[in-house]
Amino acid sequence: MAYGQEARQDLLDTIADAIDDVAVALAALGAAYEQLDEHTADVLEEQLFRPVQVAYGRAQRTYAGFASRHGLTARSFGVASAGLPSQGVRGFLEHAVEAVEDADIALATLQDSMLPVEVGDPELRSGLAEVRELLGDLRGRARELVRTLGR
Repeated sequence: MAYGQEARQDLLDTIADAIDDVAVALAALGAAYEQLDEHTADVLEEQLFRPVQVAYGRAQRTYAGFASRHGLTARSFGVASAGLPSQGVRGFLEHAVEAVEDADIALATLQDSMLPVEVGDPELRSGLAEVRELLGDLRGRARELVRTLGR
């Protein structure tokens, strides 16, 4: 079944919502980084921030490429708010994990719908799969970092 521009735009909007969630996670991880000692901040950057940052970039490229290939209206993405500094490192990490999980659920639902297959765009399918892989197990990695706080 061929999908029209409206269905493609809906798909693009879903991806945009997931990108917004990843931006929130990046902001929260950045805020947590600022509150940590140098060693722990380096661990956060390697284990959490960098994979989320790469996923954010890949999601944006996937979004822009799909929009361009299908003549859709794309939007730009701004900086997200991390929240109040008073929530502390643990609060920022939990906020980041929740945002990543929201993005992953949106992308998984999109993939499960088979719409990316039905629109016939292999670059889109590949990009979504890569983003989900990069975001995978963020909760476990964040939990490991939290276990070491204060040691």
